[in-house]
Amino acid sequence: MLSPTEGSPEVKAMFDLKKKTALVTGAASGIGEAIAHALARSGAHVYVTDRDEENGQRVEEAIRSEGARASFVKLDVTNEADCARVARQVRDDHGHLDILVNNAGIGHVGTALQTTSEDMDRLYAVNVRGVFNVVKAFIEDMVARRAGVIVNMASIGGVVGIRDRLAYCTTKFAVVGLTKSLALDHAKDGIRVNCVCPGRVETPFVKARLLEYPDPEAAYREMAATQALCRMGTPEEIAASVLYLASDEAAFVTGSALVIDGGWSAGK
Repeated sequence: MLSPTEGSPEVKAMFDLKKKTALVTGAASGIGEAIAHALARSGAHVYVTDRDEENGQRVEEAIRSEGARASFVKLDVTNEADCARVARQVRDDHGHLDILVNNAGIGHVGTALQTTSEDMDRLYAVNVRGVFNVVKAFIEDMVARRAGVIVNMASIGGVVGIRDRLAYCTTKFAVVGLTKSLALDHAKDGIRVNCVCPGRVETPFVKARLLEYPDPEAAYREMAATQALCRMGTPEEIAASVLYLASDEAAFVTGSALVIDGGWSAGK
């Protein structure tokens, strides 16, 4: 009996992004860095964007050292004119953008009593308005081409409430809503829009914060216990979900909030 692929004229590799151009915000470290590497290894030319020029260039060079394609461009997602400038550069360099990953984001710890209006404005500017600014800069061209993929970085804090994370959860719930609205508005334009909702992830930032505790190992165990798998995720595990959503294998997926949380929300 023939196997499903035997005798086929061509077997397509999964997650093949050759001839694709992608842009990742907040790509100078952590999850964004892992996403940039994953997209580049699958064949895309990746624009590594971040305010951190030194580490952004480091990521670009690391991708190039693997024989993949990358370009670093400094970008402040809170600046609408800066987003428009980067969109023009991508258009001038490659004609269009195929994959947009809005990963840039910041956090905050505190209840309403511990959160100032300035805190709320700062998180909104990056986590919500930043996503909106970058989408606005690129989506007109995607509509004109009737093609494009957008992946937004939300959080488990955009699906369930988390204690002492008022401002953060507020903005991440907004990212989920923004994602669903974009997906509905532009499905007819050939554009897919999804978001990823990670649980706790062991990024360099989290590792640095753990070292501030009197007992870092105990702090890790406490944070890891939130997940049913009793560990934090890795940036590479989150990047794998973004790679799937960005690929043609996810052609029937839009408007989804993909939860990658180690079972955090399973009992909620």
